[in-house]
Amino acid sequence: MTTWLDVPADHPFGVTNLPYGVFSIDGSAPRVGTRIGDHVLDLGPCAEKAGMESYAVWSAPTLNPFLALGRHAWSSAREWVTELLTNPARRDCVEPHLVPVESATMHLPFDVADYVDFYASEHHATNVGRLFRPDSEPLTPNWKHLPIGYHGRAGTVVVSGTAITRPSGQRKPPTEESPVFGASARLDIEAELGFVVGGATSLGSPVPVADADDHLFGVVLLNDWSARDLQAWEYVPLGPFLGKSFATSISPWVVTMEALRAARVPLPGQTDPRPLPYLQGEDTADGAGTAYGLDITYEVEWNGTVVSRPPYRSMYWSPTQMVAHMTVNGATLRSGDLFGSGTISGPDKDQRGSFLELSWGGREPVTLDDGSQRTFLEDGDTVVLRATAPGPGGTTISLGECRGTIGPAVHPQA
Repeated sequence: MTTWLDVPADHPFGVTNLPYGVFSIDGSAPRVGTRIGDHVLDLGPCAEKAGMESYAVWSAPTLNPFLALGRHAWSSAREWVTELLTNPARRDCVEPHLVPVESATMHLPFDVADYVDFYASEHHATNVGRLFRPDSEPLTPNWKHLPIGYHGRAGTVVVSGTAITRPSGQRKPPTEESPVFGASARLDIEAELGFVVGGATSLGSPVPVADADDHLFGVVLLNDWSARDLQAWEYVPLGPFLGKSFATSISPWVVTMEALRAARVPLPGQTDPRPLPYLQGEDTADGAGTAYGLDITYEVEWNGTVVSRPPYRSMYWSPTQMVAHMTVNGATLRSGDLFGSGTISGPDKDQRGSFLELSWGGREPVTLDDGSQRTFLEDGDTVVLRATAPGPGGTTISLGECRGTIGPAVHPQA
């Protein structure tokens, strides 16, 4: 598929991608656009000129009204945008509303309703288990029976580029009898994939694996910043709290699940044990099944040095299984819900998606290209996540980037 725009066929933001985001120019009101090549297409004026009622959705300051319309509207909109960019007859309508990417200010693409973070990588969970429970089995007994997760804080999800303030809180050094208060000394990242939900459900109505795709709109890159020392002291018995809730960064472009259709792959294998029936997928013509994985390759850059390339295709649990488990007790979905995959880690050392794993608990420093060494994040450090996936016809789909720089703690003492 080609476009009349001067966009190379192999451009990672070509016509097979078409992610959605919210942008503004020179202080104008934020509104919805799609990215094509190195431009943003302002969708509202195009829809208004065509006499389409959907112009109001595209003129909104968030994607939430569009998310609420559901799967049929998402598919119809993709067909319309694709036609705009591939039919030369649409050129006069489209060209006046193309904005260079460098001229656009990107905003949080949707108002986050609820935020849940999962723990879906067997390699990550095994590494963490070996670090913290060296004399026990690395995986907890429930891990292969259900997608483990926790509820996070929706209000601290921020768009890529937002400065991250080092958190402060209680931590208990192993050499001390009592906890102390101060800035986190073991600040970490977690390279994750975030799933954006649309289409609300009713209380008491579970979503089966086979129907979960009706609510999966798209994905964003997600960095679950983690204060490991705060987390270690607080997480027993109820799990993460202040060590996670201070900030979660996401990329500005939401890549649709339709754009990622060619990236679907079978899961690595769930045979020992086999999941309970409500988590089992069904076969599909593409061989990936309704409980599928995704062939997405990440790179984690630390102060300009790529230190890891985690493969998402190694994840144990499917996003559709996460939706099914998240709702099996009758909990609702809301348009704008966000759930993270959990840290993406592969079997090799250079595929680990957190610095906790890369430095093996701080015992094996990571050497950057400038010769400096790191175990955890220092003030001024910048982390960038990037990822790509295969698209149809040999094309490449870019998920963009998710960037954050660490600033000093505001209240390091109390």
